[in-house]
Amino acid sequence: MGGFFIFGKRKTRQALPGMKRKERYDGIINYFSEHHPEAETELNYSNPYELLIAVILSAQCTDKRINQVTPALFEAFPVPEVLAAASFGEVFPYLKSVSYPNNKTKHIIGMAKMLHSEFKGQVPSEVKELQKLPGVGRKTANVVASVIYNQPRMAVDTHVFRVSKRIGLVPLKLKTPLEVENYLVKNIPEEHIARAHHWLILHGRYICLARKPKCPECPVKNFCRYYEKNELQPLV
Repeated sequence: MGGFFIFGKRKTRQALPGMKRKERYDGIINYFSEHHPEAETELNYSNPYELLIAVILSAQCTDKRINQVTPALFEAFPVPEVLAAASFGEVFPYLKSVSYPNNKTKHIIGMAKMLHSEFKGQVPSEVKELQKLPGVGRKTANVVASVIYNQPRMAVDTHVFRVSKRIGLVPLKLKTPLEVENYLVKNIPEEHIARAHHWLILHGRYICLARKPKCPECPVKNFCRYYEKNELQPLV
């Protein structure tokens, strides 16, 4: 991804053993607020209906792959009522290259049917309403509510779950995405919550990789618990 992270010479504080969690939050939020105030989803869409489909399809699949299949899908089924009237056999060919294509085909058709019949074709703004739709769990509902309706929602996917624990924003003892979501929402200022979701996802996708994080390149390493404990050389 070109341009998300900005590198170069700049003064940053040295990571200190025992840094308080609030200091980590302040340092990380300040950096991303300054350098990436417009962070957003990498899924391509032009309206709430398209984003909802893209997020459903993106579960356990890359955004790159989803962006490859959705243009033809959106062209063939441009509005909920058209997708709602489609058969499994009509939709499946568009999704055969994504993960779990059978389930996802059923989910988006079922979602479109409910969207058409119960919500007059409009994507609801409330998380509880969104979660009634087939294929829409809490993470997907939070993404739509934050991206489309600018609500302070924190969607916790595998990147957010891993990165927030590794860098020290949440305690390691937290075991579920909901626990991590609640902790992050409690500690991130409301005006930053929606963007912080994207900051953490993109950080995990390009820098804080699961198997081998790119600590030397990391712009927030001096506020990171993992770097402090595993990479920082002691002063001599």
